[in-house]
Amino acid sequence: MYPVTFSSPRLTLREFVPTDVDGLLAIYGDPRVTEHMSFEPRNREQVEGAIAGVVESARNEPRTDYSLAAVLPDGGELVAYARLSIDLGHPLQNSAQIGFALRSDRWRQGLGAEVVRLLLRLGFEQLDVHRIWGARSPVNEASGRVMSKLGMVEEGVIRGHLKLASGWRDSVVHSILAPEWEQTR
Repeated sequence: MYPVTFSSPRLTLREFVPTDVDGLLAIYGDPRVTEHMSFEPRNREQVEGAIAGVVESARNEPRTDYSLAAVLPDGGELVAYARLSIDLGHPLQNSAQIGFALRSDRWRQGLGAEVVRLLLRLGFEQLDVHRIWGARSPVNEASGRVMSKLGMVEEGVIRGHLKLASGWRDSVVHSILAPEWEQTR
């Protein structure tokens, strides 16, 4: 599915374009945003490379990675990075992982929940996925609240999941199944 454009009244998910570097740098270059992520703040060159990679992978067939820019409808200001990645492995698995990063000046405005809601709609309503899951840092309670608010159930902890500069970090997993999503709509 290319190109993706998926909207709600408050946000639009769209494909990244090369001119999104400054918008994504405001997210990925901010230590407050990357504090709970699997990488340190990124510089302009790293963000340029990330955008080039997602622009290229968006045209893969079959497409398994949906890395999308979340923009405001009035002017297209980029406020979040949104990702839905189809889990590869057993062909009957039919699941996907989501991830999101919201610009820090947009925290506490409900936009994180809106990003996740759009990703869930994309996965369940357009890609016919059965299970969608997300992982978060154990201390990132805001992400936990966002996922719980949208019906994602906390499943448990993956111990020693990510190797960071500071050492190994656990991840808390949340998930939702297609029938549960249908009930929340």
